[in-house]
Amino acid sequence: MNLKLRLTILSFLQFAVWGAYLTSMGNYLGSVGLGSKIGLFYAMQGIVSIFMPALMGIIADRWIQAQKLLGICHFFAAVFLIAAGYYGMSAGSDVEFSKLFLLYSLSVMFYMPSIALSNSVAYTVLVNNNYDTIKAFPPIRTFGTIGFICAMLFVDFTGFQHSYSQFFVSGILGIVLFVYSFTLPKCPTNKSDEKKSFSDALGLKAFALFKDKKMAVFFIFSMLLGVSLQITNGYANPFITSFKDIPAFKDTWGANHANALISLSQVSETLCILLIPFFLKRFGIKKVMLMAMFAWVLRFGLFGLGNPGGGVWMFVLSMIVYGIAFDFFNVSGSLFVDKETDKSIRSSAQGVFMMMTNGFGATIGMLAAQGVVNHYVFSQTDPALQLEGWQTSWYIFAAYALIVTVLFAVIFKHKHDPNQLKEVNH
Repeated sequence: MNLKLRLTILSFLQFAVWGAYLTSMGNYLGSVGLGSKIGLFYAMQGIVSIFMPALMGIIADRWIQAQKLLGICHFFAAVFLIAAGYYGMSAGSDVEFSKLFLLYSLSVMFYMPSIALSNSVAYTVLVNNNYDTIKAFPPIRTFGTIGFICAMLFVDFTGFQHSYSQFFVSGILGIVLFVYSFTLPKCPTNKSDEKKSFSDALGLKAFALFKDKKMAVFFIFSMLLGVSLQITNGYANPFITSFKDIPAFKDTWGANHANALISLSQVSETLCILLIPFFLKRFGIKKVMLMAMFAWVLRFGLFGLGNPGGGVWMFVLSMIVYGIAFDFFNVSGSLFVDKETDKSIRSSAQGVFMMMTNGFGATIGMLAAQGVVNHYVFSQTDPALQLEGWQTSWYIFAAYALIVTVLFAVIFKHKHDPNQLKEVNH
């Protein structure tokens, strides 16, 4: 089978596993009385991302081939998520937070490092077969987003977005990917005979990237922008669905099919990924990151202004800018890290990037967002007052994103050479 096609299938499945529950889990949690805990569930993805991607990156660099480790991670993630679904099915409306949260946490502990590992597998296979990652990777990654969309729409139109069944869908896809990972080309570990220091052996060399001022600033802003990453995944669906409690919006398509509406965000992602090679070459990492940051301001602000009725165009526009907000940051950042680091620590460096964004950043972001939403929304019982609370919350998130954008524009220094992206150091 064609090499790019094999990596495309990997990317499709990798994100279909996540798409089955990421944007709809908040709805299920709300339906079983755990609405005030939504932020904790999404924050757990961040907490495990602080250490698991870096740890698995070290293991992949040194001891277990990345494609095999990827499969192992998906096996455990799937088993624990299927167990979470089974518990939800058995408990009905009497779901205990501690039990569901434990099973879900164990699942994401193994899923989150698989994102960086799948990137590392793709980069390694492409480089080993003489492909240019800047050109070859974005189209492959696009199919990850298509997989995410397909899983989202499946969960929406089967009615699973309000139930535990979404966990079963994700778990089954995870088992398929577990098997598939073992068919992928080998990604050699770095078994050098030369004497290494203790820190080198553990792969801690990647953390030395913080000594480079440019990389340190880049990683710090990756964390600050990572604060925004999961907020709409956790709260967009419950927010849009809440319009069903307002008589004027009760029968609107958007209020009744929040997941399908949100899937426009992922459609935008597929298009924006394909634009990355052009934008990176034309404008450089700083301007591309600034575009992403300003897109987050619009993403949140338009949620605050829109509604599923006459203002649905603002929701749609918010979904469109999401592609720029997410991809111009996540994919460009990943490519930037790949080009700026030595091949011996590539998996570890991707793990550090993941740790800063989906780890520290997303954890802080979701815990802060939970505080804001619980204060302005879930403290209210009247649907109209809850809606006002939602709008206030979105404006607070937009203001934060704007402050980060301005600071990044002033502080991050990077001279862009339009003719040549920096080659990997050897």
